[in-house]
Amino acid sequence: MREPYLQVTWTDPVTGCHGYLVIDRLVRGVSSGGLRMRAGCTLDEVRGLAAGTSVREALNYDPSGRYIPLGGAKGGIDWDPYDPRATDVLRRYLTAMRPYVERFWTMGEDLGLRQSTIDKVLAELGFSSSIQAVYPLLDDERAARARLRKAFQVRVGGITLDELVGGCGVAEAALAALDRLALPADGVRAFVQGFGAIGGASARFLSEAGVRVVGIADVKGIVANQDGLDVERLLRGRDAHGTFDRDDLSPGDHLLPGDRWLDVDAEILVPAAFSYAIDERNVDQVRARVVVEAANMPVLPEAERRLVQRGALVIPDVVANSATSTWWWWTLFGDVQPDSDSAFAKIRAAMRRLVAAVLDEADRAAITPRSAAARIADLAVRDIDAKFGSAA
Repeated sequence: MREPYLQVTWTDPVTGCHGYLVIDRLVRGVSSGGLRMRAGCTLDEVRGLAAGTSVREALNYDPSGRYIPLGGAKGGIDWDPYDPRATDVLRRYLTAMRPYVERFWTMGEDLGLRQSTIDKVLAELGFSSSIQAVYPLLDDERAARARLRKAFQVRVGGITLDELVGGCGVAEAALAALDRLALPADGVRAFVQGFGAIGGASARFLSEAGVRVVGIADVKGIVANQDGLDVERLLRGRDAHGTFDRDDLSPGDHLLPGDRWLDVDAEILVPAAFSYAIDERNVDQVRARVVVEAANMPVLPEAERRLVQRGALVIPDVVANSATSTWWWWTLFGDVQPDSDSAFAKIRAAMRRLVAAVLDEADRAAITPRSAAARIADLAVRDIDAKFGSAA
C-alpha cells in the first residue's frame, strides 16, 4: 500500500486531545480535503479518508477543463463538536497547521464542522482563506476569488449554493442508479441518514425529483412518514448542527430512536452522517436497492461486497459526494459560472458520466464499484502526473 506524502499528529496543549493532518499526495504542490471534528477520530481514519480524496479528485479529471484535480488530503480532530470548547480547540489546531494551510492544504467543512465556523476562525487568525494554498495556480487570482465569492452569496430556496451542490450530486447519483434499474423516481422511497449540509440538500433534490423521502435521521433520532416527509418544512426548522425541529412536524410524521435507521423501508438509502455506518454486523438489515454514499466511506468494503452480491447498486462516496469540493474548483478556475443553473447543470452531467463509468467498469471486471472507481482514478492520476507532475 502506498504511503501518504505527509502525516502530522498534533496534541492540544490545553485539553490533551489529538488532531491529525494527512496529505496523501500533492499535484502541482497542492492537496485538497476537508477538516472534520468528532470524538474518537483517529489517524487511521484520517489517512483512509485522505486516500479516498485522492481518488475523488482524480475521478473528476477533464483534460479539456481549466481545473486540474489536486492531490488528496484530510484533517481530523478527536473532539466533540458540541463541546463548548470546540471552537477554541479548532483555533489551536489551525494555528498549529498554519504552514500547511498556507502552502499545501486547501480545506473545507466536513463532519462536525461548518464552513462558516472554519472561515470565522481562520479570519481571526489572519488567514486569507481556507483554500489560499491554491491561489498561486490561478491565472487571475483576483477574478477567480471574486467569482467564488459571488457564488457563495447565491441562495436557492433559502439555502446557500455551497450547501446545496454536494446534495445535488448525491441526488443525481441516486437518480442515475434508478434509471439503470428502470425504476421511475416517483415510484420509490428514500431514507437519508444525516441532515447536515449534504444530507439536507440530498433530501431536497430527491424530493424535488419526485422521490418520496420517507425517513430522515439526525443526531437525536429519526422522523419517518411512509406517505413522505415535508422536506422543506424540516429544512426551515433545521439548526446549525443539522437537527430538525421536533415541535414542528407534519401530520403523520412520527419519531423513532436513532438506532432504528435501517428499519425504515426505502428503495434508496443515503448514509450521509458518518463513516463506517454499514459493516458486516448490520449489512443484512439493509433492504435498499440503491445505496448512495453521501458521507465519507459509510459502507465498509466487506459490506459493499455483500450488498453488490445481493444485486444492490452501491454508489461510492468518491463518486457520489465528489461535487461537494469539485464545485469550488470548477467555480474558482472558471469551468462554471457563479450561479445555480451553471453549477447544477455541470454537477448533473458529471455525475451521470461518473456513475455510468464506475458501474460499467464494475460489471465488466466483476468488482465492487469502489474498486472500479479506484481503477478509473489510477488511469487519471497517471495522465495528470505525466502532464503536470505530482509533488512539486
